[in-house]
Amino acid sequence: MNQILPTVNPSPITSTPWKIKLLYDGECPLCLREVNFLQKQDAGRELIAFVDISDLNYNPEDHGNISFEAAMGRIHALLPDGTILQNVEVFYRVYQVLGLGWIYAPTRWPLIGPIINAVYEIWADWRLALTGRPNLATLIQQRQQALISQTLAGCRCQPK
Repeated sequence: MNQILPTVNPSPITSTPWKIKLLYDGECPLCLREVNFLQKQDAGRELIAFVDISDLNYNPEDHGNISFEAAMGRIHALLPDGTILQNVEVFYRVYQVLGLGWIYAPTRWPLIGPIINAVYEIWADWRLALTGRPNLATLIQQRQQALISQTLAGCRCQPK
């Protein structure tokens, strides 16, 4: 199901050069293929802000309070006014911003749209397994361990 979520951040993001901020999994080979294509289409215009949620520096507060877990479960994007988009709606809007909206126009058609949305739901549920990655719970645990290690590595404290 396409989703446009209510704005979490009541203050809109102002004076952004981008038209949409795309949160993507930089460790997913298929996601990276799509992002590389989109970056080529953007051609340095900065219409899309690309945010790699797998980066240990990803901070939900900077991106509509979308948690790592939520972003890993379903694709998300933000509009400059703070509106959060999810699922197929993200692809439709990203392609629309790039002038390629016709590619995802069928997602708006009454008979085809629901089928495309259902296929995306299945894909999102199986994406990690289909790309040979651990399940979401394991990825969250690994991320927490990496964040702890990063914090400890930056600490200049001497153990007692």
